[in-house]
Amino acid sequence: MKIPEQGCLLRIFIGESDRWHGTPLYEAIVLKARELHLAGATVLRGPMGFGASSRIHTAKILRLSEDLPMVIEIVDSREKVDTLLPHVNEMVTRGLVTLEDVTVFKYIADPKLA
Repeated sequence: MKIPEQGCLLRIFIGESDRWHGTPLYEAIVLKARELHLAGATVLRGPMGFGASSRIHTAKILRLSEDLPMVIEIVDSREKVDTLLPHVNEMVTRGLVTLEDVTVFKYIADPKLA
């Protein structure tokens, strides 16, 4: 898949326990991005963080959290990201969603998988 040199980074900050119709929200968003043929998505699990409530979520042994921070990052053209945004708007009921312009330096798929 070829994406233009100028792209858009969609970054979604949610909690690990957030759900969409019984499915983990991060999983539902990644599957929707794949369904819409976006270039790719990565989910990152944070060991510590806080959001609008200022409540600390941490993976420390003495204070195990069941709601660690999750970040979903998706890079593609602005037009392709725009096709996903209405779905993200519906699915994310709490969290933070950001967009930023990015320069894509390199994006090469494994030819064995093509």
